[in-house]
Amino acid sequence: MPRTTTLECPGCPSLRALTFDALGLIKVIEAKVSQGGAPRVVERWGELDSSKCVLAASINDRKDDPLLAVARKTGMIEVLSAINGDIRFTVSNANEDGPRPEDDAVVGLHLFAGQKLELTSRSCTLLTCTTKGNTSMRSIEVTDSPAGSASIGSSNTWSVCSSGNILCSKVDGSEKCAIFGGKGVEMNMWDLDNCTKIWAAKSPPKNSLDIFTPTWFTSSTFLSKDDHRKIVAGTNSHQVRLYDISAQRRPVISFDFRETPIKSVTEDLDGYTVYVGNGSGDLASFDMRTGKLLGCFLGKCSGSIRSIARHPELPVIASCGLDSYLRLWDIKTRQLLSAVFLKQHLTNVVFDSNFADGEVKPSVAADLPLNADQIANETEIRDEEETLPVKRKKASKEDERRKKKKATKENERNKVKEASKENNGSEKKASKENEGSKKLKSKKSKRSKCEIHDES
Repeated sequence: MPRTTTLECPGCPSLRALTFDALGLIKVIEAKVSQGGAPRVVERWGELDSSKCVLAASINDRKDDPLLAVARKTGMIEVLSAINGDIRFTVSNANEDGPRPEDDAVVGLHLFAGQKLELTSRSCTLLTCTTKGNTSMRSIEVTDSPAGSASIGSSNTWSVCSSGNILCSKVDGSEKCAIFGGKGVEMNMWDLDNCTKIWAAKSPPKNSLDIFTPTWFTSSTFLSKDDHRKIVAGTNSHQVRLYDISAQRRPVISFDFRETPIKSVTEDLDGYTVYVGNGSGDLASFDMRTGKLLGCFLGKCSGSIRSIARHPELPVIASCGLDSYLRLWDIKTRQLLSAVFLKQHLTNVVFDSNFADGEVKPSVAADLPLNADQIANETEIRDEEETLPVKRKKASKEDERRKKKKATKENERNKVKEASKENNGSEKKASKENEGSKKLKSKKSKRSKCEIHDES
């Protein structure tokens, strides 16, 4: 069974998360308030196979028939149900004349949410991007036949870079624009309706030492879902940059975060806060209006953070990475709510916003007015409850530590008092001895004087 560690807190709110790992497994984690708020693994989809490593994932968490898209290392893209994990259809992203899937892996995947359900068929649109920059947008019709057959409708394919490797991509909230960037590829934005480039970034100038920073983007996102003009990108040189396509091509704000490459960047719902994770397991939040560090999340991760997800409704974010832990954080206090050990290296995490705890709601009879007899019975029960003895709470570790500290302080004080008493006694003895010696000396001097007088 997976190990679960929790802090001394009320626990996680009711939520449902899906994680993806390097061995091709999809694990469903649920936390329920009715069960103490501790998350646990409730389902596991797939089989252990390193060749089916999950490279990218996207979810369309609509209320009716939510879908989940997964891109694997073999070049296959699976679309399955986000409720029970049933595979709806599978599409190959590899071309016969193109490179092998191992040489041109999928790095970006987006399942469009702007689709309508029909009575006899379902349609969905997929956007994929590979490391070589080969991008395709396909519309797929899924029939309701038992075999689950699918037919590819319209398809557009283009290249977003002529050289270099694409490492990150993101689609905005309106699903009309997408950004791409990577090693040797500057951040660029494309219009998905016309498949044309509408903006490209310009590399920053040389620094004070006349050193040029090579282009190497590792993660990117839009600052707000409602505004596609502001882009946040993380680089391999541990920099976080903010681009405004309406202002200039170079970064508007740029700052460093620790000393390891930025691996994941995710935006918040407020439109100006981002969450940044790096290769050494550090997680922090920044205000991109000023570039100010709002604070680091308490609790060190022991591995590189590869994915950060913001819950669309609850004030919770999830992070996962190479330490095989799924961690849930409170964005207000930046405290760790819970962590679940999932055994494999994790590559991605997403939230299912339509999850319900399923708690039993109070019946309608509970809201009806009470009779006089019922009120009298309730008052008697309350009186009995008030007269019951209250159990004392067990002393916590902090109280025990405080008591030990008080006891040690009292012992030290007693020792000091005893030492002072001994010193006072020795001083008195010494003073008495000095007085006695003085008296003897005076007697001797008197005797000597008397003898002198007698002789004379």
